[in-house]
Amino acid sequence: MNKRAQIVWLKILCLAFACITQPLSAEISYERLLADEDNGADWLSYSGGYRSERFAPMTQINRETVANLKVIWAYQMQPTDIEGAGLVETTPLVAEDIMYLTEPPSSVTALDARTGRLLWHWSPEMSDEVLHIGFPKVNRGVAILGSTVYVTTLDARIFALDAGTGAVRWETKVADNAVGFSLTLAPLIVNGKVIVGISGAEAGVRGFIDAYDAKTGAHVWRNYIVPAPGEPGSETWGNESWKTGGGSTWLTGSYDPDLNLLYWTTGNPAPDWNGDVRPGDNLYTCALLALDPDTGERRWHFQFTPHDTHDWDAVQIPVLIDGEFEGAPRKLVALANRNAFYYLLDRETGEFLLGEPYSKQTWAAGLDGTGRPIVLPDTDPTEEGTLVWPSLQGATNWFSPSYNPQTQKFFVANRRMGAVYFKADVEYEPGTPFLGGGEQALSGDDASGAILALDVMSGKTLWEFPLQTPPWSGVMATAGDLVFASTNEGNFFALDADTGSALWDFYTGAHIRTNPMGFAVDGKQRVAITSGRTLFVFGLSD
Repeated sequence: MNKRAQIVWLKILCLAFACITQPLSAEISYERLLADEDNGADWLSYSGGYRSERFAPMTQINRETVANLKVIWAYQMQPTDIEGAGLVETTPLVAEDIMYLTEPPSSVTALDARTGRLLWHWSPEMSDEVLHIGFPKVNRGVAILGSTVYVTTLDARIFALDAGTGAVRWETKVADNAVGFSLTLAPLIVNGKVIVGISGAEAGVRGFIDAYDAKTGAHVWRNYIVPAPGEPGSETWGNESWKTGGGSTWLTGSYDPDLNLLYWTTGNPAPDWNGDVRPGDNLYTCALLALDPDTGERRWHFQFTPHDTHDWDAVQIPVLIDGEFEGAPRKLVALANRNAFYYLLDRETGEFLLGEPYSKQTWAAGLDGTGRPIVLPDTDPTEEGTLVWPSLQGATNWFSPSYNPQTQKFFVANRRMGAVYFKADVEYEPGTPFLGGGEQALSGDDASGAILALDVMSGKTLWEFPLQTPPWSGVMATAGDLVFASTNEGNFFALDADTGSALWDFYTGAHIRTNPMGFAVDGKQRVAITSGRTLFVFGLSD
């Protein structure tokens, strides 16, 4: 072989080697994020699309075939030297056959979605002394735009990572973790902005929603949940309580591109159980906010639980629905609230349309015509203790509901547990718990759970599938007329979406406290769930 031929072959070999070793990488445009709900192959945002339906539109796995589901691959998460970082609440994303997920407390992993092969793993430098008051050391997922993956960290930072290598492109500090601020949610990408919500109300922080430039990390806007003196709503905070008013915003929101409105839910006021030190309705806690994503300006709000004294965060996923309500087409937002009521609102105006209890509750006689609860006497926490349903963990919690737009069924994991609520004196000290009491939840035979199917337009229960213990994991509906759900004990199962009857079950061997999600590789439908520290991916037998 002459020298010229040797050079040609060397170039060919080098090119082939580069193709083999070059990291896989996704490139996701904003237009693809807008169309996420219609794409069964990818899962590009926390809730599977801006409408937050958590609905898998593929039909290969259905009532007839689900019995043939098997584990295709499993991934064991990386060890961590951060004490107490063992719980997993992530929802993976899948983009162009690459899966991106977070591992506790704030690491990011990229996997080959076909095989589970590890592509890269990134962990931020983080002190073992990071504050996480009122919640475990968890992270619920990433966001993606272009070739960049975005993640928040427990010590209140945002990182932008190269989707192909995990290399850091930029880093931004959001707030001071030393006084209790933290980040645990998956960011939301809206028109070139990374939108996040803060955790930390149990430390008496003043909650907010932030937007950052996706390319540079520069801060764009901030919307404080608790208004300062002179701002609208400030009259609902007596004394100087607004300074430590809480209002965590620690769950990913939803977005309507046609209305250009961002929908974000807010958490409890602080201190949690002693409302004496914060007289008033305590706006805008325990509420749904509609914001202009370009400026952060609040367009409207709806408060589910004014002057909350039971820690009933409204940080549940708001699901955007278009449909006919009472004979007229409406743009709607549906939410199963922690306070045990299901709500339907007009998402253009925030008008209250409907509210129905979907679980046992003993604190309200109902809702008035504006949606304000009619609070029963003697239901506030006391020094001696007051028994109220639901418990502070609510009739549901942070884990996701699901909505099937083809059948207009709304599915939710329901916790059935009461608690004795206590009130105590409290003084604010930065970086320490600011609670004002506590609760003793009922357990054993006094606690249970269920998977519920609700009619989205009436809130009426269509069926329920009982669970022995209150669940701590979400649900996912599919176009194959299935609902995937799980138990604390480690059972991952599929129900008939029409009847609630059990069709398939797999015992994972560890607790489950996250949400199922779906995707496809090479045209083959997949379903994923994390149990303990293992991610399982299921598909049909060949």
